[in-house]
Amino acid sequence: MIPVARPLLGDEEVQAAGRVIRSGMLASGPEVAAFEEEFAAHAGVTHAVAVSNGTTALHAALLGAGIGPGDEVIVPSFTFIATATAVSMCGAVPVFADVRPDLFTIDPDTLPDQVGPATRAVIGVHLFGQPFDVGPAADLCEERNLALIEDAAQAHGATWRGRRVGSLGTAGCFSFYPTKNMTTGEGGMVTTDDDALAGRLRRLVNHGQAEKYLHTSLGYNYRMTDIGGAIGRVQLRRLEEFNRRRQENAASLSARLDAPGIVPPAVGEGRGHVYHQYVVTVGDGCPLARDALAEHLRGQGVGCAVHYPIPVHEQPLYRDTAAPGACPTAADLARRVLSLPVHPALGPDDLDRIVEVVNGIGG
Repeated sequence: MIPVARPLLGDEEVQAAGRVIRSGMLASGPEVAAFEEEFAAHAGVTHAVAVSNGTTALHAALLGAGIGPGDEVIVPSFTFIATATAVSMCGAVPVFADVRPDLFTIDPDTLPDQVGPATRAVIGVHLFGQPFDVGPAADLCEERNLALIEDAAQAHGATWRGRRVGSLGTAGCFSFYPTKNMTTGEGGMVTTDDDALAGRLRRLVNHGQAEKYLHTSLGYNYRMTDIGGAIGRVQLRRLEEFNRRRQENAASLSARLDAPGIVPPAVGEGRGHVYHQYVVTVGDGCPLARDALAEHLRGQGVGCAVHYPIPVHEQPLYRDTAAPGACPTAADLARRVLSLPVHPALGPDDLDRIVEVVNGIGG
């Protein structure tokens, strides 16, 4: 089976983890501090604050931006649920916006209608490795005095008009889950150019400490371990190569897939897509419905996955908060999208087999 995702870890990561284990300094320490500095430089920001995972990155960023009970935060409905639950974890209310049918990212044309008296922030998701329409969202946030939070959990190294994601809003939030473009096992990062926000974040993720045993605010234990930091430093050095191979694999698939009804992913103008996932849309002209196609591919040894089968506004957790018929594009995409393998461990034979099996449904 060609897996739909596969982390790439080698001897250098093993040696980095071993170095930390032998040092005896396993909790957050010098490796995490070095990883933060290196990640900030890579993203083109002043500050990077390492955390325990991508969800805690979102939660900390929202809290640091002052989001709390009674506030509303606009989020796209077509995303992983943590984008919305991080808002709920603050005691605030997620307000769901629809997405673009071609790029899968938040539709800027819908945003003004979602802004109300209680709106305090917008979360834009760089979904599947492609930046969202940052320009219109940033303009709206500046005009309405809203925080713009980038959910960059799937977009390490992606660019919008030449700038790396994580440097485009109030804060950027990354995940280092094993299947992401780079990993620390579990882990996350918050990036920002705001000195005051960075200070709040450092207290938030470490029990509200201003200095050791001096707790000036409510905080959490959201720290990254030094083992994770050491692995992350190695993975960051490999990230550009990983992303280059993802882009080459995606280009190969897009050039050769020609099965009826299968629409390869589009790339928006000015965007550097890093293909955390290669997501096709299964149209009405396809001989197989999406779920039947997925079953067929797996039966032929080609792994695939659905990201995401239920839009967030239709999840039981949030179903009662959305108006009937809300986010129709998100609901339609949830029935049509299918992720094919694109990860950097794929070889030429793997790509040939994916193309062969997908194109084979047409004849």
